[in-house]
Amino acid sequence: MSSGTGALYGVGLGPGDPELVTVKAARLISEADVVAYHCARHGRSIARSVAEPYLRDGQLEERLMYPVTTETTNHPGGYEGAIAEFYELAAKRLAEHLDEGRNIVLLCEGDPFFYGSYMYMHERLADRYEAHVVPGVTSVSGASAELGRPLVQRDEVLTLLPGTLPAPELARRLADTEAAAVLKLGRTFGAVHEALSEAGRLDEAYYVERASWQVQRVEPLTDVDPETVPYFSLAVVPSPAYASRKAGADEAPAPKNDPARGDVVVVGLGPAGPEWLTPEADEALREAEHLVGYGPYVAKVPQRAGQQRHASGNRVEADRAREALQLASGGGRVAVVSSGDPGVFAMASAVLEQAEADEFADVSVRVVPGVTAAHAAAARVGAPLGHDFAMVSLSDRLKPWDVIERRLDAAGQADLVVALYNPASRSRTTQLATARDVLLRHRNPETPVVIARDVGGAEESVRVDTLGGFDPAEVDMRCVLIVGSSRTRVRTQQGGTPIVWTPRSYD
Repeated sequence: MSSGTGALYGVGLGPGDPELVTVKAARLISEADVVAYHCARHGRSIARSVAEPYLRDGQLEERLMYPVTTETTNHPGGYEGAIAEFYELAAKRLAEHLDEGRNIVLLCEGDPFFYGSYMYMHERLADRYEAHVVPGVTSVSGASAELGRPLVQRDEVLTLLPGTLPAPELARRLADTEAAAVLKLGRTFGAVHEALSEAGRLDEAYYVERASWQVQRVEPLTDVDPETVPYFSLAVVPSPAYASRKAGADEAPAPKNDPARGDVVVVGLGPAGPEWLTPEADEALREAEHLVGYGPYVAKVPQRAGQQRHASGNRVEADRAREALQLASGGGRVAVVSSGDPGVFAMASAVLEQAEADEFADVSVRVVPGVTAAHAAAARVGAPLGHDFAMVSLSDRLKPWDVIERRLDAAGQADLVVALYNPASRSRTTQLATARDVLLRHRNPETPVVIARDVGGAEESVRVDTLGGFDPAEVDMRCVLIVGSSRTRVRTQQGGTPIVWTPRSYD
């Protein structure tokens, strides 16, 4: 920093009410040589309107107008290129004032370092000039106050999420926390609504728009018309403990687990939504005190009062199994959830393997079956699994590829129908083509192949192709394939729908 230059202040203004501006922020605004603020192309600035009571005559104003907000742009670098260029030019304009010895207050709604616009100027100027940040009341705090409900209390966890995350990721994180706030709604509202529903939190969620403004809006999120949602809004899932007490629940301490009744039940959820869940599985999920599983699978289970969720990533099966067993050894009733059937390339074997440890000798483990992806896919086209068949996973993460190839070769030689799980992923792009070549050693290229994706889900697609003709590049991790035997037949029903079946008789 050179002597004689001005200082930059990133000043948080709070959620919108000018009376929520801090004393320090008000003083700095009134003392500044230059007051800068961002605005959209219409030229109006919310930040300036909040700070207006603290401005004085004679101050210079720098209006930093975004070239683009949510609309499209012709910039060669697209939206990101246009915004990056804007920040560079804006920083240059502010630097000119700083070089002249002028102190700048850059106004920022909420808090400057909480999704604030100020941070982009800070990262470009703070290494060359004196820079200070004045925190402000966040929109989340403002929303909680206007809602009249605490965000969190005691040991509860609060998760802050941008609505721009993919809906499955939002659902996973919402299912794995006690309380949450989702910001940046506007165009993302539909995906946020979907994620809250999938996580079982929709009925707990509230919508807060323009918190602390005279035109603020607070209501249950289920009542909101998506077409009326602006950017300056957020979804809040407040403290569940507070909600329970408001509903008349006692604040008595949670009962201690009885070590004599701890157990683990591994539950198959089926391939998609609740309509694929068996009554036995539903009962097991209702009785569980702890729910353990891969995040998106946990998110499929409706939230139940008092039930703790333990979501984790997709590659930690052993750790997940141990966590479930440890919870049970302390007396908890634990449900481990799997997509499809837990005994088919899923969590049942992982739990039973970890349960062999002496420390879990007293933990009871049982398995509740579910509809497999292979059977769901088969049912969509008829009965391709009508005779002997094999299920083979093409994932070589837990077993060598040469083992997989030998098994495929044996299944092909035995003329078994083969259901192929985990056919491809971002890091595994060649195995399916190799598997096809192995089976073609023993099968006619015209052998029917069923390619089913997301059966029962919103993106379901099921088609019938041939072993020699299908394109492995069109298959991803959400698919299951069924490769027919030499006896598998295809015929077209009225309306053009193909029916595939494998006769039970060899007559």
